[in-house]
Amino acid sequence: MYKLCTLTKKSVTILLFIGFLIWSPIYGIAQQKSALDKIVTIELAEMSLADALSALGDQSGLKFSYSSTQLDVQRKVKLSATQKSVRQVLTELLGKQLKSLSLKADVVTIQTSAGKGNIKGSVKTSDGKPAPFVTVSIKDVKSTQADEKGDFMLRDVEAGNYRLDASYVGMTTQSSQIKVLAGVTITENFRLAANSQELTEIEVNGKMVNKFVVRKTETVAKLPLKNLENPQVYTTITRSLLNEQITTDLTDVLKNTPGILKMQGSIGRSGDGAVYYNLRGFPTRISMVDGIAGQTNGDIDPANIEKIEILKGPSGTLFGGALTTFGGLINVITKKPLDTLGGEIGYTTGNFNLNRLTADIYGPLNDDKSLQFRVNAAYHKRSSFQDAGFRKSTFVAPVISYRINEKMEAILNAEFYDYEGTNPSIVFLHRTRSYIATTPKALNYDWNRSFTSNDITLKAPASNIHGQLNYQISGNWKSQTSVSRNTRKTDGMYQYQFIRGASSDELVERNVQLQNYEGNYTALQQNFNGDFKIGGMRHRMVVGLDYLNQTTYNNNSAIVKFDTVSAVNGDLPAKYGTLTRAKAEAKIAALTGVGTAGAVVKNYNSSNIYSAYASDAIDLTDQLLVLLSLRVDRFQSLGTMNLATNTLLVNTKYSQTALSPKFGLVYQLIKDKVSVFGNYMNSFSNVPPVAQPLGDISGTFKPQQANQFEGGLKMDLFGNRMSFTASYYDIEVKDITRDEVLNREGIDYNIVVQNGTQRSKGFEFELIANPVTGMNVIAGYSYNHSKLTRSSKALEGRRPASAGPDELINIWVSYVQPDGSLKGLGAGFGANHSGKYLSGNSATTGVFTFPSYTLLNGTLFYEMRRCRIGIKGDNLTDVLYFTGQGVLSAQMRRSLSANVTFKF
Repeated sequence: MYKLCTLTKKSVTILLFIGFLIWSPIYGIAQQKSALDKIVTIELAEMSLADALSALGDQSGLKFSYSSTQLDVQRKVKLSATQKSVRQVLTELLGKQLKSLSLKADVVTIQTSAGKGNIKGSVKTSDGKPAPFVTVSIKDVKSTQADEKGDFMLRDVEAGNYRLDASYVGMTTQSSQIKVLAGVTITENFRLAANSQELTEIEVNGKMVNKFVVRKTETVAKLPLKNLENPQVYTTITRSLLNEQITTDLTDVLKNTPGILKMQGSIGRSGDGAVYYNLRGFPTRISMVDGIAGQTNGDIDPANIEKIEILKGPSGTLFGGALTTFGGLINVITKKPLDTLGGEIGYTTGNFNLNRLTADIYGPLNDDKSLQFRVNAAYHKRSSFQDAGFRKSTFVAPVISYRINEKMEAILNAEFYDYEGTNPSIVFLHRTRSYIATTPKALNYDWNRSFTSNDITLKAPASNIHGQLNYQISGNWKSQTSVSRNTRKTDGMYQYQFIRGASSDELVERNVQLQNYEGNYTALQQNFNGDFKIGGMRHRMVVGLDYLNQTTYNNNSAIVKFDTVSAVNGDLPAKYGTLTRAKAEAKIAALTGVGTAGAVVKNYNSSNIYSAYASDAIDLTDQLLVLLSLRVDRFQSLGTMNLATNTLLVNTKYSQTALSPKFGLVYQLIKDKVSVFGNYMNSFSNVPPVAQPLGDISGTFKPQQANQFEGGLKMDLFGNRMSFTASYYDIEVKDITRDEVLNREGIDYNIVVQNGTQRSKGFEFELIANPVTGMNVIAGYSYNHSKLTRSSKALEGRRPASAGPDELINIWVSYVQPDGSLKGLGAGFGANHSGKYLSGNSATTGVFTFPSYTLLNGTLFYEMRRCRIGIKGDNLTDVLYFTGQGVLSAQMRRSLSANVTFKF
């Protein structure tokens, strides 16, 4: 019983203690509530706020505590309150300045607000680029995230002194002391210690990001559109991929693009010696650098490339007809200056005597970092896998930028490329009889033979100089003015083979030609970009003017037959080695002297193109966008002058005008995640007049036109881990010139008519994914069906040899250990598959087929903060494969390379 009583007493004590703890604050609150809710009646004439509070205290029996620095106690007030609570009276006296009231005993503490203000600003990288998605915050008060332009706004912040922080995953937080004023919007800008390139690396290493995806670009549509907003299909090859795949040849990295294939290697030849690719059934080449004219007769060195944009489909509306083809265009974006001192030096070596040295140095040139520079340089040399052949080059690309003020920036960059090499071994198929062998294997040639020698070389230097002035006219409009000069030359000996035998494919004719050529582009471009709203709808608009002058100077010899040799056996050992530069020059001199039929041809050509264009991306709703674009293009050929006779060649002086519209529609089924799109796109090609055999048949033509209809789906899912594009396109080319035989009064006349048509349609898929941390996947599939729907009898209904293979597959999978003791250790493996390729296809010759093939490639690498080492293997299974339109050119066999790069 005693224990029970004791236990009961303890329980009661505990319960009473708990009850006291619960009741005390309730009682205090009740007391506080009752004191502040005490009813008073008070009439006050005009007096200071301090006197009013004193009078209210006398009436209510309370005392008031407040901060005289936040509360203007000398402010004159009037008060008339009848049967109102103390709380209500204080609210009327203090208005919006009253923040809260608290009561302790008989003292009321008045907490006041000094008012509210806003904070706006921008976050930029150290090289002046916008830094999107950076978190800007006042600890325990407010936070926001910078938008895609790097801009931020914090609204309704209590006046006072604060520390404002800018933070990003994997980067040191930057802080700034600020003072917020009531009713005022203050501006505070951040400039991160990281440059744009380093910020990208932080994104890759600091969080799960699909590092091979570029979700927004301003150059593809000349407007700031996200991929999901753009009705055009395009692929972007990033610098990260170039580095991971140890890229020494641009073609190797372009193979990561769905639907693209190299058709012709760099041969250095005048006019069209650059690498040709096939895109959506049409040949194309790299013709633009930073969105303006830039070509070469040789290769393009990858040392200065930040990214490559491959635009799919006819793109003449924004970029004109002179620099684009009907399948699309390839635009190289170069590296830009950074405002932190740094760089890297790399060396790559491999089989076939590969030696490549690269350097990339950048940094500021003055204390306020408004003047910045960058220099990229490369030396490259490699031999062919065949018995003769090589290429060597040096490349230097300086660039300087100057931020004149907050609104204006000037950039001047240059690229100087010096190239010398043998042109790749080329064997032309027979053109006037049926093929005997219809595959490379059936020819039974020794493809380790080049049929040339290492002193039969071409020099193909090129230079690009580009100046750009960017000016922010207002918050909604900006101006970009560009001036560029592109020069490309060819000087040396061009050499190739031709199958000539009437009843056998064994004999090949070796031909030589001396070439001396110079081509120039001078381009002016003015763009005005706006971002504004009309009637609640957002407009992103570009209005532009283009001027392009093209000149060419030719001083080439005629093509001369050097000899005929067996490509299989027989006289090959005896005659094969007789081709040397000295003997070739002697034969050319003997057959092309003054007064001979093959005399040197000297001519000069010049043309001007004047263009105006406009494009407007209109957000009809938050998820529905329409794109309307139009270009007018005036082409003027000033003619081709024969410099030997000082006469203008017939039908070389002419003018043409073309209109090029473009329409697009995008609907985002799921905002920022899934969109469906459709487009109508156009491009054009100027056609020179010809001399017709009959006077009543016009030899004047209009530009060829290509029109594309395309529809598809774009997705960006799983927190940006997966980007996917699927599309179907249908391109029709009309107004193609073709030969036709016209019979009049029993006589056949060979005339040229302009009613040819071609149809190219197909579908493409592209997947870029980051399935798990450290792993990245690029995969693509394309199918193309191309046919000459109206052409000469020999070609009509057939797939053109320029269309390339009908099926292409690409895949690349890589993994980098993201953390731990093996952080930075990685590997990549990929494959490229090409379907069969009809290199020759006509009723006259029959069909010559390159068989399908699959190439396997792989790399191992170790990425450290200050160093990167890697090895790579291309064509690991040593496949013999070919490229060429109407020609055979054997491609590189198995190759291995190793790289080491030091960063500072």
